[in-house]
Amino acid sequence: MNRQYAVLKTIYLHFQFLHLNKDNTKWQLMSDPNDLQALLDEAWRHLSRGVADSRSPARCPTFATVAPDGTPEARTVVLRGASRSQSVLEVHTDIATSKVAALQHNPKAAFHVWVPRADLQIRITATVEIQTGSDAKQKWDRVPEGSRVSYGTRPTPGTAILDAFAYEKPSDSERFAVLRCNLLEIDLVHLGARHRRAEFIRENKWAGTWLAP
Repeated sequence: MNRQYAVLKTIYLHFQFLHLNKDNTKWQLMSDPNDLQALLDEAWRHLSRGVADSRSPARCPTFATVAPDGTPEARTVVLRGASRSQSVLEVHTDIATSKVAALQHNPKAAFHVWVPRADLQIRITATVEIQTGSDAKQKWDRVPEGSRVSYGTRPTPGTAILDAFAYEKPSDSERFAVLRCNLLEIDLVHLGARHRRAEFIRENKWAGTWLAP
């Protein structure tokens, strides 16, 4: 009886870790819920998918910085690059935005992604390099014409205006910036039947550690 119970419990627990693959059409089985690297692999699959697929939850993560006066600031950004080999995420922005002023004061930032179908929360901390001018030219050359108006708003973003549409959006390559986010830590929470949380740190070569959720 005890053996049958143990077998049924194992089958039940493994079933709880079923999740959808990147096209959300086929079920995959995470055979070992204690496999740290499998959990990290899952997170990177979603991040990479966010760059390629505009419908992916990771396409538009929350990006948080700290203003020079210490005020926390969070906003939605578009994920433009994800390199696991380099441990880098990439975001594009207008250099006149408050996020750039915050990063010039304190180069650390955080990402947050919630993936509903996988019941997975991804939190990332990073140190950000601000690339402009010639350092960003290759990326600017690949920005579609219709998207270039996001860089050059007049008056600058955050300025008080007389009515809702009292602004212009010319494209300005001098206002284009690439935020190269060098990852420091990745914190993952999987909200399955039994919650799991793990931390992965760059200094430890991304070896994972289980944490109490």
